Amino acid sequence: MRQSPAAAMSAAPEPVTPASQTLLEVVGLSRRFALGRGRKASQLHAVDDISLRLRRGESVGLVGESGCGKSTLARLLARLIDPSEGSIVFEGRDIATLSARSFAVSGERARIQLVFQDATDSLDPRQTAREAIAEPLVRLRLPGDVEQRVQQLAQEVGLPPELLGRLPHQLSGGQRARVGIARALAPSPSLLILDEPTAALDVSVQAVVLQLLARLRRDRGLTYLFVSHDLNVVRLLCDRVLVMYLGRLVEEGPSQQLFDAPAHPYTRALVSAIPGRAGERIELTGEVRSPIDPDPNACRFHGRCPVGTDACGRSMPLLQVVTPGHRVACLLAQGSV
Repeated sequence: MRQSPAAAMSAAPEPVTPASQTLLEVVGLSRRFALGRGRKASQLHAVDDISLRLRRGESVGLVGESGCGKSTLARLLARLIDPSEGSIVFEGRDIATLSARSFAVSGERARIQLVFQDATDSLDPRQTAREAIAEPLVRLRLPGDVEQRVQQLAQEVGLPPELLGRLPHQLSGGQRARVGIARALAPSPSLLILDEPTAALDVSVQAVVLQLLARLRRDRGLTYLFVSHDLNVVRLLCDRVLVMYLGRLVEEGPSQQLFDAPAHPYTRALVSAIPGRAGERIELTGEVRSPIDPDPNACRFHGRCPVGTDACGRSMPLLQVVTPGHRVACLLAQGSV
């Protein structure tokens, strides 16, 4: 009988206790995409006024429906794309002031790495596993013997050395995932952004890769931003959780507290849909608001919210503390209506 990723993770090493020191702080981060030309061109608000903080050594989950902006936010933080506005202060420096091209050759490039959803798409089909892992070492001109470092990384992620000479299509999905992780670890990053890293894998392989990620975090003291739609995995792997809806953060809190007592109606609907969870499932109805030129004076969830009022269509709620460490952007949860 195959073991689910969540069941396997329950036996994984305990997560590192979060340090108080801030590794990355984001303030007012937005990314808009112009649709058409001219002054009156519409804009798609993919990420809208996001503020968050990551502490050294913690694992933070980022959840939400497809199309909510999770992957765009991940690419902004990895500086693969440029923000429209806002700051990204990483290890004391605002890296949002650098263009994506300038950041690619900066010292911070090695310190932030992204593990993509599907290693098949992120690996060059013409490169062997050895070449893929070595590439960031060569490009960033990092010191040390490249071949020795590749061998060490392969061993660290559990990739047999005899597979290093194979091309991606000659590897299994789990083996390609290990190459992608080893490649991301090569520059010794302090922040690893994982964008649905196991979504393309078989369930049994997912469990093994998630255990690997938990061990690497413990051994290396890494900070994770874990983007996922699998809430059971997020609950077990992450210390804190950020909930995103239509480009905005609607709730943030400690993992156990957020899953046990979600404050935002959207989070309650997400949690109620977790397979095997007791209680009635909350079915959302109504039309999803358009992210194109959205009304700045209305809650993005208005129209789908099962408990919303007319006031929710006239005021954009901001994240506010409801209990220590737990913030929510909802007028009802804040007692404002």
